Amino acid sequence: MNEAKVLLRRIRVWLAFFIVALVLSGVTAFPLVTELHWLESLLKSSASPVAEFFPGLMEWIERVRTGLDATDAKYPFVLYGTDWLAFAHLVIAVAFYGPYRDPVRNIWVIEFGMIACAGIIPLALICGPIRGIPFWWSVIDISFGVFGVIPLYVVRRKIKQLEALTAPLRFAMPAAV
Repeated sequence: MNEAKVLLRRIRVWLAFFIVALVLSGVTAFPLVTELHWLESLLKSSASPVAEFFPGLMEWIERVRTGLDATDAKYPFVLYGTDWLAFAHLVIAVAFYGPYRDPVRNIWVIEFGMIACAGIIPLALICGPIRGIPFWWSVIDISFGVFGVIPLYVVRRKIKQLEALTAPLRFAMPAAV
């Protein structure tokens, strides 16, 4: 297998990982109320040390679950916003199919994703305090951008390597007859 094919395969593996992560994070945004009930039950179980060692986290989970329950009971249409959040994750995941098919031509999608990951930081730092989100939770949100940019950075580097390897082939002029 030549170097370009190896690079293309590695790019596609990283992109498949990133696409699956986006889809999973999107799909899990649909059943938030149910998920929070499950999470709270799991963290309160006798097998979990979270309630004992991280009472602040437990209080936050309970507060969020209580808020979601109240919203779902009285104003369920507000949760439609999280449905749109989920949908956005799925749509963004579809956009990464372009670089999967033709990484060099669609490197802009990777760069767009890197910019979006960077944008998580000011969003969390500005909107978190406005919405009453604890700082430590904003740090968790920021970590999605930090960890999300890692595979995209690796993919971008590999695409640049692939571009350098294939540039003479891509821009070769047809032979004169």
